[in-house]
Amino acid sequence: MNPAPGLLEKQQAGQGRTPGARSKAPVFVLGCGRSGTKLLYHTLLSAGGFAVYHAESNAFNLIGLRFGNLARRQNRRNFLDHWLRSKLFYRSGLSREEIEPKILEECRNAGDFLRILMETIARKQGVERWAECTPLHLLYLPLIKKLFPDALILHIIRDGRDVAVSLDRIGWIKPFSWDRKRKLLAPAIFWKWIVRKGRRYGRAIGDDYLEVYYEDVVEKPRETLARIGTFIDHDLDYDRIQQNAQGSMVDPNSSFRGDGQEKESNPVGRWKTVLSAEVVAEVESLIGDELQETGYALAGSAGRKHHSFPERLMGFLYPIYFDVKLWLKTYTPLAKTADIGRLGISEPPKPETSS
Repeated sequence: MNPAPGLLEKQQAGQGRTPGARSKAPVFVLGCGRSGTKLLYHTLLSAGGFAVYHAESNAFNLIGLRFGNLARRQNRRNFLDHWLRSKLFYRSGLSREEIEPKILEECRNAGDFLRILMETIARKQGVERWAECTPLHLLYLPLIKKLFPDALILHIIRDGRDVAVSLDRIGWIKPFSWDRKRKLLAPAIFWKWIVRKGRRYGRAIGDDYLEVYYEDVVEKPRETLARIGTFIDHDLDYDRIQQNAQGSMVDPNSSFRGDGQEKESNPVGRWKTVLSAEVVAEVESLIGDELQETGYALAGSAGRKHHSFPERLMGFLYPIYFDVKLWLKTYTPLAKTADIGRLGISEPPKPETSS
């Protein structure tokens, strides 16, 4: 795949900047879920020089919302009481003593937490750099760039038809009850909604933002890694990465794994084998414009011209629903209802006892 017209020049412009600070800048690997974020993230980790943390931090989409204003010590204490019992803490490889005092004394927001966590891991592992991969952080790009001005953003994009098939299979984006007969359209619309937001934020970021295509990572890895390596100023030697492969490079994170038909063996263009022509036409009628904007050809020369009324209604309502849901979870008390289960807490908090 090639970047959309006008983006390649902007992306290359930042590649001529003075090395040094850029070679130590944090890297955020973001994108719509099921777009290959973990594959790209684990590829960076396999290259060496990055702090190894096999978990999504959920710093902005969960922690910074669920536990209130972290400038208040009581909120930090409440957060730590949960986080220190979670899989996100255990996977850090840190001891409680190595991280708890720093968070209690220095953390004032989600960005502080992420910086403290990743820098502590990096120091313990003897490296100078870290990368982060929580796909939904794409929705918080302006805040991330504000709190991490030197951050470099890798936005991985995958064919929305393949993403819709994968999201539908695992049930992450559920349609309204009356749209169950058109259930694949909900994740397709979500793909368009989040990718479009990410690209708009990326254009505002400019030289520190790079779009990477999943298909290129899979089919043209050497060329693609060379481009990414130049952008982030990091040696991404393909052969060394293969020798030190980690995570999803060894154990692919496929939603089709174990389906008995080995569909996971060819993740590129899977939609062509699992979707009927009618469903493809429905999907393209709603997301065809964004598919073409991101360089993907439609199954038809121009896509289907006419939408049914239910399709038009979904195309109108679902982006509004996603926007309202994001706003409510970000700016209202509903933020405190964020699913704490994403932390992977194994046991309920023990009740406090007074002395």
